[in-house]
Amino acid sequence: MATQRAVYIGTDCGATTSKIGGVWGDGSPVSTDLLQRPTNAQRGPAAVVAGWVEAISSYLGEHGLSWSEVAGVGIAIPGPRRSYGVLERGPNLPESFVGFDVHSAFGAALAARAGRPMPLAVGNDGNMGGVAEARMVRGGGSGTVLMLAPGSGLGGAYIDERGLPLDGDTLAGMEAGHMPAPLHLLGARPYPCGCGRTWGCFEVYTTLAGLPFLLAEKLAEQPEHPLASSSLEPREQAMALRSLAQEGDALAGELFDFQARALGLHIANLAMALDPRFVVIGGGLMDAEATTAAFRERYLRTVWEAARPHLWPAQQATLQILPARLGDLSQAIGAALVALYESQATHA
Repeated sequence: MATQRAVYIGTDCGATTSKIGGVWGDGSPVSTDLLQRPTNAQRGPAAVVAGWVEAISSYLGEHGLSWSEVAGVGIAIPGPRRSYGVLERGPNLPESFVGFDVHSAFGAALAARAGRPMPLAVGNDGNMGGVAEARMVRGGGSGTVLMLAPGSGLGGAYIDERGLPLDGDTLAGMEAGHMPAPLHLLGARPYPCGCGRTWGCFEVYTTLAGLPFLLAEKLAEQPEHPLASSSLEPREQAMALRSLAQEGDALAGELFDFQARALGLHIANLAMALDPRFVVIGGGLMDAEATTAAFRERYLRTVWEAARPHLWPAQQATLQILPARLGDLSQAIGAALVALYESQATHA
């Protein structure tokens, strides 16, 4: 295998779609185009694994590559995990995936297609996304990276100086969305979280998961707002808020300011333990195709203004809070990078 043609492939397993990306041996992306295929989780684990292998074959063909040039594969899977590469019960995959050994099944399928054993790295999808964004933000430099991605829930990752994520001894590292928020600073009540905790998880105050609670309180204060008389379900009302905020709706803008302040406090909280050089904000609120530059700038400014007073002086001077850059490509690219990094460590 010619070194300059070695390629590392990343697969991102989503509940609805699976995505494929790749990097060269120097870590640069093979392409910024994303190949997506339906996950077809309803067909069961074996069909999903077969779909991943076929999608990789399509990706290689589209870029003039062959299986002989694949030096390693990474797979980003949703949490929680029972053990390395083994899924636990999750909110978005069918019951048939509980206890499914992704590492063994995918590894065997890759070996069968490639005609040789294939190194396979398995990791949490949020962590894999953090690995890719960390490489983007650091460039050729160094510095640890904290990534927070508010969406339906709050994804999080901490990337060390080697470029690898913090997994933890039980593979539950950086489930930071379920740490308790300082409700006295937010002036908020302890809403219940989908995880079962009632102490006021940060996820409830920073993501779509908690917007129905926050919106209901706002509408009680402003019964003249159009959403107060809407026939939409609470979650549908919450999903309409991003567009309303960008159209200048004051109530919607206040809610995203609140969420930005909560995220800023969370960053200050995590900075006490992790002391990162960079904080990357991902998720749909940073999607350049779904949000305006003015919306993103206001959100990030509010995050920084909330975090800054609670940071140590040295952190105030050096910490950078930046938007994510890779979007939906991040988890597949991150999985490919972890495969590369593990290969480099093996051969060091």
